[in-house]
Amino acid sequence: MAYELYYWPTIQGRGEFVRLALEEAEARYVDVARGSKKQKGGVPAMLALLDGRTVARPPFAPPFLKSGRLLIGQTANILLFLGARHRLAPANEAGRLWTNQLQLTIADFVGEVHDTHHPVGASLYYEEQKKEALRRAAEFRGQRAGKFLRYFETVLSRNGSGKHLVGGSLSYADLSLFQVVAGLRYAFPNTMKRLERKLPRVTALHERVAGRPRIAAYLASDRRLPFSEEGIFRRYPELDE
Repeated sequence: MAYELYYWPTIQGRGEFVRLALEEAEARYVDVARGSKKQKGGVPAMLALLDGRTVARPPFAPPFLKSGRLLIGQTANILLFLGARHRLAPANEAGRLWTNQLQLTIADFVGEVHDTHHPVGASLYYEEQKKEALRRAAEFRGQRAGKFLRYFETVLSRNGSGKHLVGGSLSYADLSLFQVVAGLRYAFPNTMKRLERKLPRVTALHERVAGRPRIAAYLASDRRLPFSEEGIFRRYPELDE
C-alpha cells in the first residue's frame, strides 16, 4: 500500500523534508494534493482531513502522512516514523532519539528562516512587514544562521568520519540538512558564500546527498518543485545585503 502525503501542491515547504525521505527510501507514495479531483486528490482532499469532523486525531497543518489507518502530522514526527521503517535512522533507541533531536533542531532553524520574511505575522504580506523583515534578516545573517550551521558542523566533526550526522550511514537528518543548505543558498546566496568557507563538512554533506542516485534522479524530475517566493526559503535581495 502506498503512503499518502498531504501538503500544499505548489511549494516545497515543510513537505519537502518528507518527500526527500520517501524518495531516498524508494517508497511508494501519492502526493495527494497534487492530484485531480477525479483521482480523489487535490487540495479539497487534504482539507477534508484537516477540517473533517469525523477525524478522531486531526493534524494541525500540513504536512501529514497517511499510512493505512495511521494519520501522522508534524514533519519531525513523520520522519521519526519513516526513519524506523526505512532504515533512515539507527535501530537503537539512543540513535533514534538523537536523530529526532537533530531534526527538531532543524525545525527550529527552518522556523527562523521563515521569520526573516514574515517576522510579524504569517497572514500578512511581506510588503506589510518589510521594515521588520529587514531588521530580522540582519540578525539572522549576522548571528543565527552561522550559529545553527556551526552546530551541525560540530556534530559532523564529532561523528566518526564526519560524513553523516548520525552513525555511519545516511539518515533523514542528513537529507533535511541538505534541504536547508539548498534553501539557504537560494534565499541568502551572499551570506552562504561567506559562511560556507568555514563549513567544509556541511558543504560536503550537501554535495554527497545531492549525488546519491535516488536523490539526484528526484532533483532532476518534475516532482521536485523549484524554490520560490511562496515557500519557506524566499529570495529577497534586500534581505541578503
